Amino acid sequence: MAYYVGVDLGATNVRAAVADENAEILGVSKRGTPRGPTGIAVTEAVLEVTRAAFDEAGVDPEQAVAAGIGSIGPLDLAEGVVENPANLPDTIDRIPLTGPLSKLLDTDRIYLHNDTAAGVIGERFYSDRNPDDMVYVTISSGIGAGVCVDGHVLSGWDGNAGEVGHMTVDPNGEMRCGCGRDGHWEAYCSGNNIPKYAEYIYEEDTVETELPIEDPDFDAIDVFEHAGEDEFADYVIDQVNHWNTMGVANIVQSYAPLVIFIGGAVATNNPELILEPIKERIDDMVFINVPDIQLTTLGDEVVLKGAVASALTGGTGDRSRL
Repeated sequence: MAYYVGVDLGATNVRAAVADENAEILGVSKRGTPRGPTGIAVTEAVLEVTRAAFDEAGVDPEQAVAAGIGSIGPLDLAEGVVENPANLPDTIDRIPLTGPLSKLLDTDRIYLHNDTAAGVIGERFYSDRNPDDMVYVTISSGIGAGVCVDGHVLSGWDGNAGEVGHMTVDPNGEMRCGCGRDGHWEAYCSGNNIPKYAEYIYEEDTVETELPIEDPDFDAIDVFEHAGEDEFADYVIDQVNHWNTMGVANIVQSYAPLVIFIGGAVATNNPELILEPIKERIDDMVFINVPDIQLTTLGDEVVLKGAVASALTGGTGDRSRL
């Protein structure tokens, strides 16, 4: 029996899963992502959860054939590392991944992807149609995409393709992105930036609202919880949906996917307020074929299952390669 490993390295948690050659998950392990003191602590956490997943599966790590990794970035594919991860402390400047995991598993078949690329691999693998042209978009604390065109998962020379959240959607640049540039999609529509956008709109045209705008803990959840009950909250959500639709339209016109799966906490927790407006408006913003737009089928396991699927299919999600 051949065994395969998937690793999901996020800014909050590290998870690993062991599967058999039929993609049946046999063991899973999870722990918090270390905040330091260096990137080696994160590497050790990856190895720890991998060993624990094998223990749960009752399998020796050296029986693994291949592993897939879906990780926060930025990546350096040539070195097999994460370099200066944006959402971890500055002391974590380099996280070795492929080398240490290869040594643990005694295989050089290690496929490293950014997390959204792992997401599109997972959605492709588990989709009934196993489409060659598709996109996975995450709208969460940040915004990104995994793209598959003509059966090829796009990674870019360094592994960082798909940073669609940093596409400019507003040429006036009213909002500054966390990356320091203005007008990016993520600056308006990510979970971290929706409350900042609401504050900006409120300051421009103060209106009565039940939103706790001045509360230091004001966040995106507050905005969505007031939907349908607060006129200002509804206006903010409407503006967010305008930028979301524009971002998705740019993806459609760039890659011509047959299907787009949308995930991430902002979308999965508010599908009627986020997904449905995109589906309703997209036809007005594209001039080519409008793809099927769906909520992710894999929930918050999309990266982990995508990493497993990558290991099983040589980094592609193509079921014919099983």
